[in-house]
Amino acid sequence: MRYDVLIIGGSYAGLSAALQLGRARRRVLVIDAGQRRNRFADTSHGFLGQDGVAPGRIIATARDQLARYTTVEVRESAAIAVRGDEAGFVVETSGGPVAGARLILASGVTDSLPEVPGLAERWGRHIFHCPYCHGYELNQGPIGVLATGPMSLHHAQMLPDWGPTTLFLNGAVEPDAAELADLARRGVTVERTPVVGFFGAGADIRLADGRIIPLAGVFTLARAGITGPLAAELGVDIEDGPLGQCIRVDVTQQTSVQGVFACGDVARMAGSVALAVASGTMAGVSAHRSLIFTA
Repeated sequence: MRYDVLIIGGSYAGLSAALQLGRARRRVLVIDAGQRRNRFADTSHGFLGQDGVAPGRIIATARDQLARYTTVEVRESAAIAVRGDEAGFVVETSGGPVAGARLILASGVTDSLPEVPGLAERWGRHIFHCPYCHGYELNQGPIGVLATGPMSLHHAQMLPDWGPTTLFLNGAVEPDAAELADLARRGVTVERTPVVGFFGAGADIRLADGRIIPLAGVFTLARAGITGPLAAELGVDIEDGPLGQCIRVDVTQQTSVQGVFACGDVARMAGSVALAVASGTMAGVSAHRSLIFTA
């Protein structure tokens, strides 16, 4: 069967796009490898109506609701390759080839974490990237920012609204006089001693001089890379930024390749569940309209 729309990725953006298309009674296949970016977090925050709910529960609820739409199918599979044909696109998956007239990329991104001992094990639970998603729950306790580059200065200037903040430069960046003044104005403590790892069961940082800095949580900026090979194979325009890569889209989530849309974290430099759902909604609506109005 040829579908109207193939959606690569069954997380918040992909399922949101599928919902719009299902409500338009279009035949939709969601291909999902099951690797949500926030799978490490116990709770999700900042999404109206779902604040504090476990990420997996949000997805389970969304899938239950999508199951009511008989034209929408969700398939547990990995998208391996893609090619165009005379009627749209053919995606090779781990379960075999599938075809569709339109394609929505909602595959998300993969975070490359700083190589600091103990960081990966704490990612999403004690170490985070988004203060809007996780800052409130630290209850105004001491917060660390582990620098990975110049954008970490901006990160550190934000965090004092959530708690007293220490910026650990760790050799990744050296603020100039103006930047140091801005950090001081925000009450940020600057620590130049290198970080050697994390201590204990929480987010406490151990420094090279033996000191242990107790912290309620740590924020750091991981570099994001587009998950999977399809974006590169399709030749969509990709933006490189200080936080990694994303697919360039217009206000309708259309990419530079006709008939291909992108949404969620793969289509913006920084994101959240709420923003992913919003962009997925737009992508689904835009893909549907393109089936009607594009010859």
